[in-house]
Formats: sequence, structure tokens, C-alpha cells
Amino acid sequence: MWETLIIQPMVNLLLWIYDILGHGPQMFGLAIILFTIVIRLITWPLNASQVKGAQAMQELNSDKEWQEIQKKYAKDREKLAQEQMRIYKDRGINPFASCLPTLIQFPIIIGLYQSIIRAMAATPLDMLNLARTIYPFQHVSNIIPLNSTFLWMNLGRPEGIPLPFDVSFLPNGFPLLAIVVALTTYIQTKLTMPTTPPNPNDQASAQTAAMSSSMSIYMPLMLGWFALTFASGISVYFITSNLLGIVQYAATGRANWRNLLPGGNKSTPAKK
Repeated sequence: MWETLIIQPMVNLLLWIYDILGHGPQMFGLAIILFTIVIRLITWPLNASQVKGAQAMQELNSDKEWQEIQKKYAKDREKLAQEQMRIYKDRGINPFASCLPTLIQFPIIIGLYQSIIRAMAATPLDMLNLARTIYPFQHVSNIIPLNSTFLWMNLGRPEGIPLPFDVSFLPNGFPLLAIVVALTTYIQTKLTMPTTPPNPNDQASAQTAAMSSSMSIYMPLMLGWFALTFASGISVYFITSNLLGIVQYAATGRANWRNLLPGGNKSTPAKK
């Protein structure tokens, strides 16, 4: 099922875009960028839901009805939790909506990695597996072998700029893309965090804020490690996806760039 629903469609979409662009140098990298744009468009409803959910949670903290409920049931946690769920249901708020786009991205990452590895088809066995994956309408003979050159990279190998000396923990050279991946992931994560501190009496809000704070640290490190370890085509996907996410969120007018500074989340929200 994983093969049929995730990997096979991604392989064919990448190869189809690559075939349309032509088969010269740089084209497979551009195919990955266009592929990323397509994925962003498909997942746009989830990203919009993330923005809407974050805004709703912030507005709830200053809602008079909710503040009165918190005061009334301050000593009755069970009743407070029931009223909280009622408020969420009545107003269509999902306190964990901000986590969904990140969770959805994991199968995409795995599928894309498998797609790039298969599309490279370095051995006869890889060619056989690729032939079994490609849809009948694809003109395989016109596509394979792929030209994996993009800028200074081989998209089928981990990226690194050669250094004049050997560094044991940097076998591929200076990891420029891994640094850019970590940086853009950090910026995107921080911009989507709530701009106001959570209400300490709102357990769900506090848990969501704590989760978002943790993800702003762990996600850049994890994706940076992926970029350092796996094929550089993954890095191209990460960077493109992050930049598109930053632009999409900034376009809503709710980006608080102060969040990128230490203690910036204590500042007031950006004006609507």
C-alpha cells in the first residue's frame, strides 16, 4: 500500500516533470522544485487550517466567556476540561491543528527520498525496480538515465563543498545546504508559533505551546541531519518547501518577525 499510494505516484510525478522540462543539466533539480510547489498547493488547506487554528487559540485566551469559565471552574479541573472541549467544539477550534502539516510532511519526505533514489537507478537491479514503478504512459527510454547535476551538487548524493583539509565528521565537505535547511526550518517554525504566551489555566493551550516550542528546536536539527546524511535532492525539497511556507505565512499578515529573536514571543501580536 505504501508503495502504491506514496512512492509510485511521486516517482512518476518527478519523472513526468523532468521529461517536460527536458533532460539537460539542472533540470532534475528544477523538477524537484516544481514538485515541491505542487505538494505545497495540495497541502495548502492543511497549512491554512494551521494558521486559522493558531489564530483561534490566541483569540480564545482573551475571550471574556472563556476567562469567566476559567475563574468559575478554577478548582474543578474535570468540569473545566469539559467546558473547554465544549468551547472548542462550538467555535470549531482544533488545539493540535498546528501539528498536522508537520506530521503530513513525514511520509512525503520518505516518499521523496525513495523517489530520488529509485530515479537515479545506478545498478541493473535498480533499473528493474524503476521499470516496475513507472506508469505505462511514461517514455522511459527518453528519461533514463537521469542527469542528476544541479548547481554544484549531485542530487543523488549528500551535499558538501570540498574543503582544503579533511574533517572527520564532515566527510562530504562543508554542508552548506544542511545549514540552510536548518535555518529556514527554524524561521518557518518560529513564525507559526503563537505570538502571545499561553494561559496557564488552559491545559491544551499550554501543551500546544510547549510542543511548538520543542519543535522549533528539534525540527531544524532533525531536518538538518537529514540534509547532511541523505541525497541532496532532499535538501532542495526542504529549502523550497520552507521558503514557500514562510512566504505563505507572511502573506497572511500575521507573521511576527520578533519571534526570531530571543524573548521575542513575549511581544504583542502583529496587527491584522
